[in-house]
Amino acid sequence: MRVVFSVSNWPGHWFSMVPLGWALQAAGHEVKVLCTPCQTEPLTHAGLLAVPVLEAMDMTVRGRLHNYRKARAGTWAFTGLPPHPLTGEQLSSLDDFDLDTWSKENHDWAVGVTARSCDAAVDFARWWRPELVVNDLMSLEGPLVGRALNVPALLHLWGPMGPQDPVPGAPPGASFVPMDPSDAFARHHAGRMGPDVYAHVIDPSPTTARPPLDAHRIPVRHVPYNGPGAVPPSLTGHHGTKPRVCVVWGTSVSGVYGPASFAVPRILEALADLDVEVLLTLTGADRARITQAGPLPPGVRLLERTPLHLLLPACDAVIHHGGAGCTMTALAAGTPQLAIHAGSDQEVIADRLAGVRAAQSLPNAHADPQAIRTAVRRLLDDPVHRDTATRLRQEMTALPTPAELVDTLTALAR
Repeated sequence: MRVVFSVSNWPGHWFSMVPLGWALQAAGHEVKVLCTPCQTEPLTHAGLLAVPVLEAMDMTVRGRLHNYRKARAGTWAFTGLPPHPLTGEQLSSLDDFDLDTWSKENHDWAVGVTARSCDAAVDFARWWRPELVVNDLMSLEGPLVGRALNVPALLHLWGPMGPQDPVPGAPPGASFVPMDPSDAFARHHAGRMGPDVYAHVIDPSPTTARPPLDAHRIPVRHVPYNGPGAVPPSLTGHHGTKPRVCVVWGTSVSGVYGPASFAVPRILEALADLDVEVLLTLTGADRARITQAGPLPPGVRLLERTPLHLLLPACDAVIHHGGAGCTMTALAAGTPQLAIHAGSDQEVIADRLAGVRAAQSLPNAHADPQAIRTAVRRLLDDPVHRDTATRLRQEMTALPTPAELVDTLTALAR
């Protein structure tokens, strides 16, 4: 069977799909991944075959444009203004960027990017003739290829958030379903793009925290993939008597939301008053921000590029930015978590897990050290969080593995 994956241009959106790609390949099926050129290297490192024919606006720029609109509408939560949508520099005034003029001048370019990407996806699919399509939620090309070639297309969720969830802070009716500005669906005689195109959804969420769906839900066990790495020798033994707290921060947060969203200094200040061991994992500019600020507090160990699923089974709690990769890895490990989210899908996921007592959820803009300290104490002291996290891990373990899902997908393709 030939299977085409279609992924958006941010690794966190497709990492959850990697084990299914492995399972299909191990069962003898062919898997090719439609992607933008910037995803070729991470997909290759993941052991999947990239087909870099897609185009897309930079995801960081898209996020900054969304935040600029929020600031202009008065719904921006942070003190100060968001980053400049194009340069990432801190805005001193909303007048420093003319959104209306930029949108008018770049409308044809943006539509052209989408049109070329969609056409390239369909052209490749008509040549290769896949029998099944799997795509993440940000991929417009996946469901288009499925409709245009009349083959099953399956949406693969990256966490407990789906196409029926509303976008926090957005006007009523806004969803995470991608738009079709170039009318690619009509041009390829594929109907219209909308939530109803998702007939089948692969959902790795634990049963208790499933998102609402108007489609055929296909459960799958989440097998964590956090990129390549190795187990640090210092972590191979049992840790001491102190509770161990892992702090991990997504590299995209500061770039999209600005320096005020970098919560790690606030987190370390909050943890300094608790008798805990801290594992801090940062990369790139975030790591430089911490190392250049001076010596780390006692009891804090700084790691880099250590896959999270290697750390969390030995941790009593994890603090992160609310990203789906961190969330799902913590769920799979049964680790209570604190999500300090800045909005969008992070807020949806964090609040959904907090609603079932598997996590604590704090808005980044209001998460001062005292609020963080209180939330961590609840995770460590109240057994309901550990018990719930354990129960959700057991729910996930009971779901079919990606390998077991292969026969289901093969039958669906037939």
